[in-house]
Amino acid sequence: MRCWLPILTVLVTSLTIIPQNTSAASCTISKYNANDIRNAQNDCSQIVINNIEVAAGETLDLTHLKQGTKVIFQGTITWAYKEWSGPLLSVAGTNIEITGASGHVLDGRGSLWWDGLGTNGGKTKPQFFRVKLTNSNIDNINIKNSPVHIFSISNCDNLVIQQINIDNSAGDSGGGHNTDAFDVGNSNAITIKHSTVYNQDDCLAINSGTNIVFADNYCSGGHGISIGSVGGRDNNVVKGVQVYRCEVANSDNGIRIKTVYGATGSVSDVSYEDITLTGIHRYGIIIEGDYENGSPTGTPTGGVPVTDLTVKNVHGTVDSSGANVYILVQNAANWYFSGISVTGGSKTMACTGIPSGAGISC
Repeated sequence: MRCWLPILTVLVTSLTIIPQNTSAASCTISKYNANDIRNAQNDCSQIVINNIEVAAGETLDLTHLKQGTKVIFQGTITWAYKEWSGPLLSVAGTNIEITGASGHVLDGRGSLWWDGLGTNGGKTKPQFFRVKLTNSNIDNINIKNSPVHIFSISNCDNLVIQQINIDNSAGDSGGGHNTDAFDVGNSNAITIKHSTVYNQDDCLAINSGTNIVFADNYCSGGHGISIGSVGGRDNNVVKGVQVYRCEVANSDNGIRIKTVYGATGSVSDVSYEDITLTGIHRYGIIIEGDYENGSPTGTPTGGVPVTDLTVKNVHGTVDSSGANVYILVQNAANWYFSGISVTGGSKTMACTGIPSGAGISC
């Protein structure tokens, strides 16, 4: 295949560069070659990744994008099998647009790794999509069968992610585990909206960050819309979160805040509004300050207080074996619950630490 440059013509195997003007060009990558992908980032303002299989144990590395680059995924993108931690795909840059052409899919082929243990043992599994972007957009991306965590959003600022379709439903019976959809850490001004998620862990998990919006999303099969776990990291502050007009279905939890036992930090200025719950298995609303991975202590600590919390118009159903509400916290303050109608759960939980006048009880 030929490579056209404004001045020079070079023969290559997998990269086509078509000049758009003297300062920008469009590149198409049609066969995986790490050097071609790096060169495309140096030379082109639009990069099309078309129907490739990435080599085993290698990242589709888009971390050298020029400012203003547009990346388009086309066809089916897959990754050859190897036990490793990943990520399968990594993007970084400023003023970047990441999108997908009609009919495309990023297929992580998760069944090759799934063993029911996720990141807790068994095979070493690669994370899917690592993001470090500023003033950028990711939209219209189709992902299926991630081995474990899907979006790892870290050190980002002013990022909009929308119209994302994540289908890890095959993992329900195939051993998928720890397949978090959107993990957010140490980031500011993140908006995630108009997306659909089928997975086996948190639909959203905010470990740290400020000014985060999660709106008009559908979550099924996982652990709900979560803040946390918060604590035990370099950054343990979550401030300014808005979750609204979302539906959580067939999941262990509906909405959840979890802070780490014995840790320090803070969770503040958080609102959940207009949330619909259907077929929740364990807890409709759960806020716990005793979190330890896999084994909550049952005794809350107040080093990561949850303050200035609004929960409004949350309604739906919990399985009869579950609990509608469970709250176990210390040092909480300024809670405002209204329009709560979560029913069906018959499990009785002893709650601790609900602020006076919060408008919620167990």
